[in-house]
Amino acid sequence: MSDGQTYGFGKVSSAILAIRFMVGAVFFLEGIKKFIFPDQWGAGRFVTIGIPAPHVMGPFVGAVEIICGLLVLVGLRTSLAAIPLLAVICTAIATTKIPILFKTGWWRMEDVARTDYCMLMGSIFLVLAGSGCLSLDAYFSRDKQKTNG
Repeated sequence: MSDGQTYGFGKVSSAILAIRFMVGAVFFLEGIKKFIFPDQWGAGRFVTIGIPAPHVMGPFVGAVEIICGLLVLVGLRTSLAAIPLLAVICTAIATTKIPILFKTGWWRMEDVARTDYCMLMGSIFLVLAGSGCLSLDAYFSRDKQKTNG
Protein backbone atom coordinates (compact mmCIF):
# COMPACT_ATOMS: atom_id res chain seq x y z
CA MET A 1 0.00 0.00 0.00
CA SER A 2 1.16 3.49 -0.74
CA ASP A 3 1.22 6.18 1.92
CA GLY A 4 -1.87 7.80 0.38
CA GLN A 5 -3.85 4.58 0.57
CA THR A 6 -2.76 3.93 4.14
CA TYR A 7 -3.61 7.48 5.13
CA GLY A 8 -7.02 7.23 3.45
CA PHE A 9 -7.69 3.89 5.13
CA GLY A 10 -6.90 5.45 8.50
CA LYS A 11 -9.35 8.26 7.80
CA VAL A 12 -12.10 5.78 6.95
CA SER A 13 -11.41 3.74 10.09
CA SER A 14 -11.44 6.86 12.23
CA ALA A 15 -14.70 8.02 10.66
CA ILE A 16 -16.38 4.66 11.32
CA LEU A 17 -15.10 4.76 14.89
CA ALA A 18 -16.51 8.27 15.41
CA ILE A 19 -19.93 7.25 14.05
CA ARG A 20 -19.86 4.10 16.22
CA PHE A 21 -19.09 6.17 19.31
CA MET A 22 -21.82 8.69 18.52
CA VAL A 23 -24.56 6.15 17.78
CA GLY A 24 -23.52 3.65 20.44
CA ALA A 25 -23.19 6.20 23.24
CA VAL A 26 -26.51 7.90 22.54
CA PHE A 27 -28.46 4.64 22.43
CA PHE A 28 -26.59 3.19 25.42
CA LEU A 29 -27.35 6.24 27.57
CA GLU A 30 -30.97 6.45 26.38
CA GLY A 31 -31.42 2.82 27.42
CA ILE A 32 -29.99 3.50 30.87
CA LYS A 33 -32.33 6.50 31.28
CA LYS A 34 -35.33 4.22 30.66
CA PHE A 35 -34.40 2.26 33.79
CA ILE A 36 -33.25 5.14 36.00
CA PHE A 37 -36.16 7.45 35.10
CA PRO A 38 -38.96 5.10 33.96
CA ASP A 39 -41.76 7.64 34.45
CA GLN A 40 -40.02 10.27 32.32
CA TRP A 41 -38.18 8.19 29.69
CA GLY A 42 -39.45 4.59 29.94
CA ALA A 43 -42.88 3.11 30.57
CA GLY A 44 -44.37 6.44 31.70
CA ARG A 45 -43.40 8.12 28.44
CA PHE A 46 -44.60 5.10 26.45
CA VAL A 47 -48.05 5.47 28.07
CA THR A 48 -48.30 9.11 26.96
CA ILE A 49 -47.35 8.37 23.34
CA GLY A 50 -49.59 5.32 23.05
CA ILE A 51 -47.10 2.45 22.86
CA PRO A 52 -48.93 -0.84 23.62
CA ALA A 53 -47.96 -2.66 26.86
CA PRO A 54 -45.77 0.24 28.03
CA HIS A 55 -44.65 -1.53 31.24
CA VAL A 56 -43.24 -4.33 29.09
CA MET A 57 -42.05 -2.29 26.13
CA GLY A 58 -40.27 0.38 28.21
CA PRO A 59 -37.80 -2.03 29.82
CA PHE A 60 -37.58 -4.09 26.62
CA VAL A 61 -36.63 -1.07 24.49
CA GLY A 62 -34.24 0.09 27.22
CA ALA A 63 -32.52 -3.30 27.24
CA VAL A 64 -32.26 -3.33 23.43
CA GLU A 65 -30.73 0.16 23.49
CA ILE A 66 -28.22 -0.78 26.20
CA ILE A 67 -27.16 -4.09 24.66
CA CYS A 68 -27.05 -2.98 21.03
CA GLY A 69 -25.54 0.40 21.95
CA LEU A 70 -22.75 -1.37 23.83
CA LEU A 71 -22.16 -3.75 20.89
CA VAL A 72 -21.89 -0.76 18.56
CA LEU A 73 -19.51 1.05 20.95
CA VAL A 74 -17.07 -1.87 21.09
CA GLY A 75 -17.53 -2.82 17.44
CA LEU A 76 -18.90 -6.30 17.94
CA ARG A 77 -21.39 -7.39 15.27
CA THR A 78 -22.07 -3.73 14.58
CA SER A 79 -24.05 -4.23 11.37
CA LEU A 80 -26.40 -6.65 13.11
CA ALA A 81 -26.64 -4.58 16.31
CA ALA A 82 -27.60 -1.49 14.31
CA ILE A 83 -30.71 -3.19 12.88
CA PRO A 84 -32.72 -3.24 16.15
CA LEU A 85 -31.53 0.31 16.79
CA LEU A 86 -33.00 1.28 13.41
CA ALA A 87 -36.32 -0.22 14.49
CA VAL A 88 -36.17 1.75 17.76
CA ILE A 89 -35.38 5.08 16.09
CA CYS A 90 -37.95 4.59 13.31
CA THR A 91 -40.59 3.89 15.95
CA ALA A 92 -39.49 6.98 17.91
CA ILE A 93 -39.77 9.14 14.80
CA ALA A 94 -43.16 7.70 13.85
CA THR A 95 -44.67 8.06 17.34
CA THR A 96 -43.15 11.34 18.50
CA LYS A 97 -41.81 13.40 15.61
CA ILE A 98 -44.40 12.81 12.86
CA PRO A 99 -47.25 13.93 15.18
CA ILE A 100 -45.28 17.13 15.88
CA LEU A 101 -44.98 17.69 12.12
CA PHE A 102 -48.75 17.46 11.68
CA LYS A 103 -49.56 19.48 14.81
CA THR A 104 -47.06 22.36 14.72
CA GLY A 105 -45.33 22.14 11.35
CA TRP A 106 -42.00 21.44 9.72
CA TRP A 107 -39.75 23.84 11.63
CA ARG A 108 -40.75 22.65 15.10
CA MET A 109 -40.42 19.02 14.02
CA GLU A 110 -37.04 19.72 12.44
CA ASP A 111 -35.89 21.31 15.68
CA VAL A 112 -36.86 18.41 17.95
CA ALA A 113 -35.89 15.65 15.49
CA ARG A 114 -32.24 16.52 14.93
CA THR A 115 -30.85 13.83 17.24
CA ASP A 116 -33.30 11.24 15.88
CA TYR A 117 -32.25 12.05 12.32
CA CYS A 118 -28.56 11.70 13.24
CA MET A 119 -29.25 8.35 14.94
CA LEU A 120 -31.22 7.18 11.89
CA MET A 121 -28.49 8.13 9.41
CA GLY A 122 -25.70 6.89 11.69
CA SER A 123 -27.42 3.52 12.17
CA ILE A 124 -27.97 3.12 8.43
CA PHE A 125 -24.30 3.96 7.89
CA LEU A 126 -23.22 1.30 10.40
CA VAL A 127 -25.46 -1.36 8.84
CA LEU A 128 -23.72 -0.67 5.53
CA ALA A 129 -20.15 0.02 6.71
CA GLY A 130 -19.84 -2.43 9.58
CA SER A 131 -17.47 -2.12 12.51
CA GLY A 132 -14.31 -0.93 10.76
CA CYS A 133 -10.79 -2.06 11.60
CA LEU A 134 -10.75 -0.38 15.03
CA SER A 135 -13.21 -2.85 16.55
CA LEU A 136 -13.56 -6.17 18.33
CA ASP A 137 -14.82 -7.66 15.06
CA ALA A 138 -11.54 -6.76 13.37
CA TYR A 139 -9.53 -7.99 16.35
CA PHE A 140 -11.26 -11.38 16.38
CA SER A 141 -11.00 -11.61 12.60
CA ARG A 142 -7.20 -11.03 12.72
CA ASP A 143 -6.89 -13.55 15.54
CA LYS A 144 -8.87 -16.10 13.54
CA GLN A 145 -6.74 -15.56 10.44
CA LYS A 146 -3.56 -16.14 12.48
CA THR A 147 -4.82 -19.46 13.82
CA ASN A 148 -6.15 -20.62 10.43
CA GLY A 149 -3.31 -19.32 8.31
